[in-house]
Amino acid sequence: MGKVILDISISVDGFVAGPDDQQQQPLGKGGDALHDWLFSGDYPSRHNDMFKLSRINKDIFDREIPNVGAMIVGRRTFDLVNGWGGSHPIQGVPIFVVTHEEPETYLEHHTSFTFVTDGVESAIQQAKATANGKNVGIGTASIAQQCIKAGFLDEMHLHIAPIILGSGIRLFDQIGEDQIQLESKRVVDGSNVVHLIYRLLD
Repeated sequence: MGKVILDISISVDGFVAGPDDQQQQPLGKGGDALHDWLFSGDYPSRHNDMFKLSRINKDIFDREIPNVGAMIVGRRTFDLVNGWGGSHPIQGVPIFVVTHEEPETYLEHHTSFTFVTDGVESAIQQAKATANGKNVGIGTASIAQQCIKAGFLDEMHLHIAPIILGSGIRLFDQIGEDQIQLESKRVVDGSNVVHLIYRLLD
């Protein structure tokens, strides 16, 4: 049975993007530093050679991708990156976009997009059905927050970049006031990043 997994890079102070995110800088001011670990090595990912990683970071990155059968993102992220030009960097994985309204036009090349207008629970159900036993990946703050509040999230794979952004988009805003207990499953000291895996406890 597949899991619903948040997989995201984050600053030490809890931001997944810097301020003033827009199409010209989707990760906001200074936010690119969160993803330096994906491009600061000598070993290309076997899934997309645009990613050049250290050996240890490559092992972490490449291990999880074959287990992902679908992804869910929010409409704001989809618009900021212009739908990845129709081809998400992890090609072949269908993406479900939670939105109030389907866009009139969008590019679609190597990636298939499904626009879900009836909420994140419906997106989870559709993504799980499409994933066919593999994991459903969550990669945006707004969808992660909704999944945490609704109890849909099984694990968090956090890649902690060695930077304090100070402002921007926080990962754990708007998740309510209830404590959420976590179980630490794995800690890996990578190159210019620390990889953490947590399981959310009931």
